[in-house]
Amino acid sequence: MFAEELKTIRRLGLRYVGPGKLIPFMRRLQRVCRVSHLASVLFCLAAGLGSITDCCCSGSMEPAFYRGDLLFLSNPAGQRYKTGDITVYKIPGGDIPIVHRIIETRDVVSEGHVAASPIAQMQLLLTKGDNNAQDDIGLYEGLQWLEKRHIIGKVSGFLPYIGYVTIAMNDYPQLKYVLLGGLGLLALVSRE
Repeated sequence: MFAEELKTIRRLGLRYVGPGKLIPFMRRLQRVCRVSHLASVLFCLAAGLGSITDCCCSGSMEPAFYRGDLLFLSNPAGQRYKTGDITVYKIPGGDIPIVHRIIETRDVVSEGHVAASPIAQMQLLLTKGDNNAQDDIGLYEGLQWLEKRHIIGKVSGFLPYIGYVTIAMNDYPQLKYVLLGGLGLLALVSRE
């Protein structure tokens, strides 16, 4: 699964991190993580985006997004969705959020409101993965349409391949314990 990444690491000359090199390596890794986190927060603030909340975990949105892409989401309160928007939604009782494109919208006018008023209209949405043959009605667990309350956010930007860490930890649960142990060891050893 990570054959290309391992080749890249080998090409960079990081074949073996010996006992004498472990602490400096962990300190550099810690600095890189801090700087990356700070950069992502500053990017989100500067661009007016929401938070980084999702990682593309399947190939259903290829070629727009690939497995491992980290997605930036926004969800302003008065936002109306339109056909072509890429959204992240979660069905009640569903395990994971789903990233798919809106292929159809319908406005339903609430009783007692003027039909032309955007706030009077409840918006119903139908989605589909770009790489899927059919729409998502089968994923909606008995619903015919998505409503705004199911939408986590609209994709505003992405960083390719950054989410592979999340995917690796989901695919290999032991990796979580190794990383937590390494971070705990780093915290104990790097006290100055």
